[in-house]
Amino acid sequence: MIEVLCNDRVGKKVRVKCMPDDTIGDFKKLLAAQIGTAPEKIVLKKGNTVYKDHITLADYEIHNGSNLELYYA
Repeated sequence: MIEVLCNDRVGKKVRVKCMPDDTIGDFKKLLAAQIGTAPEKIVLKKGNTVYKDHITLADYEIHNGSNLELYYA
C-alpha cells in the first residue's frame, strides 16, 4: 500500500492510498471518490508528462510519497 499526494495548485491537496500495481485509471477512480469529481474529468500530470489510464503506477515509477499535479478536463 502506498500513499500518493495530488495537488491541484488551487489549494486542494488530497492523499490517496492505493497499490503500486493499480492503473492510472483505477487511481483516478479512487481520487474521484475522495474529491467528488467524475474520473473522466481528471487529468494527472508530472512536469510535461500526462499519465495514461492503462499504465500502472509502478510503470510510471510513482512510489509512496510521490506528488502528482491534478488538472480538470
